[in-house]
Amino acid sequence: MNVRIIATRSCSHCHNLERELKDLAVVYEVLFVEDHPEIVQRYSIRHSPNLVVDDEVVFRRQPTEGELRTLFTSS
Repeated sequence: MNVRIIATRSCSHCHNLERELKDLAVVYEVLFVEDHPEIVQRYSIRHSPNLVVDDEVVFRRQPTEGELRTLFTSS
């Protein structure tokens, strides 16, 4: 499973999302839109953070802990 957080460097929710993914033992990478402008176009990014799983945007906002748990325990 390929999990990516796509966010701006100033995203105030990114740290919370990272902590929740770590708590669920999900391996992920963070891509900052400032460093990867091609990602913005590819996924039509307009807000931050975004969670992409296996090349599909699954959240275009900060998901709740319950939503993350459901997503990653059903896989």
